[in-house]
Amino acid sequence: GGGEAGACRPPVRQDPDSGPDYEALPAGATVTTHMVAGAVAGILEHCVMYPIDCVKTRMQSLQPDPAARYRNVLEALWRIIRTEGLWRPMRGLNVTATGAGPAHALYFACYEKLKKTLSDVIHPGGNSHIANGAAGCVATLLHDAAMNPAEVVKQRMQMYNSPYHRVTDCVRAVWQNEGAGAFYRSYTTQLTMNVPFQAIHFMTYEFLQEHFNPQRRYNPSSHVLSGACAGAVAAAATTPLDVCKTLLNTQESLALNSHITGHITGMASAFRTVYQVGGVTAYFRGVQARVIYQIPSTAIAWSVYEFFKYLITKRQEEWRAGK
Repeated sequence: GGGEAGACRPPVRQDPDSGPDYEALPAGATVTTHMVAGAVAGILEHCVMYPIDCVKTRMQSLQPDPAARYRNVLEALWRIIRTEGLWRPMRGLNVTATGAGPAHALYFACYEKLKKTLSDVIHPGGNSHIANGAAGCVATLLHDAAMNPAEVVKQRMQMYNSPYHRVTDCVRAVWQNEGAGAFYRSYTTQLTMNVPFQAIHFMTYEFLQEHFNPQRRYNPSSHVLSGACAGAVAAAATTPLDVCKTLLNTQESLALNSHITGHITGMASAFRTVYQVGGVTAYFRGVQARVIYQIPSTAIAWSVYEFFKYLITKRQEEWRAGK
């Protein structure tokens, strides 16, 4: 996810002398394997961290209602639960889970397929960082296309005083009042954010894996640690874009009705608005929530993904041995 970039990148190393490496999945099952592992990792990651995501959306609000000004993540969570009910931070979770499954499945399938194809072209038999990066970028295009409408609905439902109680109400209202385009208004910003996010996340993960896990065995603690650090670094670096994304998705300006008229349609106008309303510091609204959200979610996504890959491969090896 993660997004939500919270989506995670599976690194693959084919190391000829390390024996049957669990990373190198048998050719026949790869796509389905990656799709299942990816979908499970994606849904889990989004669900576990959802309350923090709700806090992040609110903390990124440019001119929050006095009742929704929070000092830090824990205080925010506590206040939301106390004043708006225990389940309030979870509102909109269903649409997120529905979007995350197919989005992550697409993501992983595309990522693995492309990475293999590109690696063979660029650096036959080896592991190419360029191939990993490029595959990650293309996969992100697909992931975000699937995820963007769900994001819009989710963020509107998370806002303080949100008029929507059900996903269908929100979808209908946005469709009728702002047209279908509203669901993709933040797509370019999301991509602009995710591409550097993934690149940073990715390189950090790979770099740390080479450090902690040079043999590339299945090593849960190294996956968790590398995933967590990679997520934190990437999340902090891309916060300004995330603030702009939240603004585009929730169209707060209509509520602000300050000196900006009409819809905020693109990244440039969002960037300007954020600056006009809150100056430079506004670009880092919600950075604490974003980092706290990303650390466990990238750690969860990586370890679940690596674990599933390990499990499925083991099964297949046993099955082939038993044949």
